[in-house]
Amino acid sequence: MAVVIEPAPFDPWCALQAYQKGLLGGSFGATAVFVGSMRDFNQGDDVQGMTLEHYPGMTERELAAIAAEASEKWPLIDTLIHHRVGDIHPAEPIVLTAVWSAHRAAAFDANRFLMEALKSRAPFWKSETLQDGQTRWVEKNTPGY
Repeated sequence: MAVVIEPAPFDPWCALQAYQKGLLGGSFGATAVFVGSMRDFNQGDDVQGMTLEHYPGMTERELAAIAAEASEKWPLIDTLIHHRVGDIHPAEPIVLTAVWSAHRAAAFDANRFLMEALKSRAPFWKSETLQDGQTRWVEKNTPGY
């Protein structure tokens, strides 16, 4: 299990490939991956950028607890949560979650759980910069339906 908080832009596919190379043998039959990127709109407004803040130490602990909870619910081999903080622009990746399991059902279900729990429990704060230059704090996340 790995949790990475990244203050600079990252390539989620390179991060995934580098982490997966470290997994031993061929014990996994399924890998489920989610990559979330910044949208250029929110709440009906055009957004030109975002600053994503976190509470160092606390954020990593909560993400590790979420990954551990997933491992208790499903038969997982490994998990990866890689999350961006700092100044972010539209189309840049914000989050990568990946789950390895022997079978696809556990991988799919656990990966969905990681993202939904992360969005509702992890201590991140978002400030958006709108097209007109105004900034605002994002008060709630969009639902994961």
